[in-house]
Amino acid sequence: MSEHRHTARRGRSLLPVALGALILLPLSALPAQADPAGPSRDAPAPAPRATTGAEAGTAAHLRAIRDDPRRLDRFFRALPKGGELHNHLSGAASTEYLIELAAGDGLCIEKETMTAVEPPCGPDARPAADARTDREFHDALVRAWSMEDFPADGNGHDHFFAAFGKFGEVTWRHPGKLLANVADSVAEQNQFYLETMATPASESGKKLAAAVGWDPDLARLHRKLVAGGKLDKLVAEARGEADATGAEFRETARCGTGRARPGCKLTVRWISQVSRASSKERVFTQMALGMRLAERDGRFAAVNLVQPEDAESSLENYRLQMRMLKYLRGVYPKAHVTLHAGELWPGLVKPEHLKFHIKEAVGVAGAERIGHGVDLEHEDDWQRTARTMADREVAVEVPFTSNAQILGVKGDDHPFATYRAHGVPVVLATDDPGVSRIDISHEYRYAARTYGLSYPELKDLARASLEYAFLPGRSLWRGNPTRDGYAPTGACRGTPPGAQEPRPQCRRLLKASPKAAAQWRQEAAYRDFERTFGGAR
Repeated sequence: MSEHRHTARRGRSLLPVALGALILLPLSALPAQADPAGPSRDAPAPAPRATTGAEAGTAAHLRAIRDDPRRLDRFFRALPKGGELHNHLSGAASTEYLIELAAGDGLCIEKETMTAVEPPCGPDARPAADARTDREFHDALVRAWSMEDFPADGNGHDHFFAAFGKFGEVTWRHPGKLLANVADSVAEQNQFYLETMATPASESGKKLAAAVGWDPDLARLHRKLVAGGKLDKLVAEARGEADATGAEFRETARCGTGRARPGCKLTVRWISQVSRASSKERVFTQMALGMRLAERDGRFAAVNLVQPEDAESSLENYRLQMRMLKYLRGVYPKAHVTLHAGELWPGLVKPEHLKFHIKEAVGVAGAERIGHGVDLEHEDDWQRTARTMADREVAVEVPFTSNAQILGVKGDDHPFATYRAHGVPVVLATDDPGVSRIDISHEYRYAARTYGLSYPELKDLARASLEYAFLPGRSLWRGNPTRDGYAPTGACRGTPPGAQEPRPQCRRLLKASPKAAAQWRQEAAYRDFERTFGGAR
C-alpha cells in the first residue's frame, strides 16, 4: 500500500502510474461536510493589481451571488483552478469507491475496528460486499474511513491518520484504478495538472535499507546503496511498477477510445513518498531512490516526507533528515524537493519542536515548496524565514480543510494571510480529499469567504499553482509573478494570454515548454470563464 502519514502494512506499495509514453504533454455542489470556516475577515495581501474589464465584470458577478449558495457552487466549480500540487493518492480516492473496490476483491471488514483484511472472513469479520446492500454498514464504513460526520469535539488528528490503516488493504491492490478515480475528479474540477504522492518499490527499498544498515557518514552510506547496482535495481523496479500501473489506469479510464474518461487528458507527475517515521537507513534509502528516479524518469518529479510530523521518530530525527536531503541534493541536483513542514500546533508537540521545522526545511534541505507550514509564527525568527521564502519563491501548499480537521487550525489562526502579506507564493490544495470529504472548489470557496478574496486574487492563486508546479520548461510569466504580477514573458508579450493564435515566437515557447503550455491552456479557460460569468466578449 501507499505509506501516507501512517504506518506501513506488510510492505505493499501503491505504485506510480504512467498515463502515456511521456506523461508531460497532453495539451489537449458543496461537499457533504460543512466548511471548516472561522469568522469571515479581510486578509492583508499584496497591493491590488490592475484588472481587465473581463475580470472586473466577473468580480462584480461574484459579489452579486455571495449569498446564493447554488450559484456560488456553480461559479467555484467552473473556476479554472490550475494544478493540484499536494495530493496523496491513497487518501484522494473517494471513500465510496474504496468500499466498492474492497467488495469487488472479496475483502473482509473487521467488525470491531472496521479494518479491511484479506479473506476468508472469520467470526469477527464480515464481507465488504455486504456494504452494497446494507446501508447502515456502508455508512459506518464511510465514517470509519473518512472524516464524514466526525464530531467537532473529537480527536480529528488521530481519526484522520487511523483511516489510512483501515483501508490500506484496499489501496495497494489497484493503484491504476485509484488514479482513474482521482484524475476524473481533478479534471472535472477544471484543473489541468496533478502531482500526486505514492511510495515506489516500497518492500524492496525496505529490504535494501535493512541489508545496508545505518551509517552516519552519508556519502559512505550512499556509496553502499549504489554499489553493485543495488539502487539502480530499485529504480528499474519502480519504473516497471509505473508501466504496469499505467496500463491499469488506461484500461480503467478507457483512454484512447471513444468513451475516454476526463482523467485521460490530465497531465500527471509523481512525487515519491519518504516514510519519515521509519528507521534512519530506510528514510535515506527512500530519499535516494526518489531523487534518482526524478533524474532518470520524467514521470517522477520530486520527493516528500510523509507520515505524522509529530510522531516521536519524526521529531527525534527531523534535523538529521534535513541534512540527508541537503547531502542528496548535491548528488541529484535536478530532483525537486517539497516537504511537509510545520504541520504542527501548540499542544500537539512540546514548544521546542515548534521553533525550527519550516526554517530548516527551507534553509538546510533546500525545499522548493512547503506543505502546510501552519506553525510559521511559532518559529524562531519566523519573519526572516518568510522573507527567505518570498525571495526564493518557495511556495506554501495550503489545504484548509486538512489543517482544520487534523490540527484544529482555521480562520484567523491560520497563517494564510501572513504568508501573503510577506510575499510568499501560496497555492491551494486538497491533501486527502477522499478522507476529508471535500474537493478543490470547496477550498477556493473557503478562501474567498474567510479571507475576503476578490476574483482577481482567486485567479492569481490558481495561476500560482501552475507557476510553482514541478512542470519542466520556461514559465509563461516573467520575473517573480507573486511580487511583480502575472505579466507574459517577452516571447508572448503583445499576445493576450490564452489567445487562439499566439504569434510565432510565443508558439515556439508553448511547443518547447510543458509549463508554459499548461499555463496558456489555463488562460484560455479563463477567457471562456469570464465570458460566462463576467459578460466579457
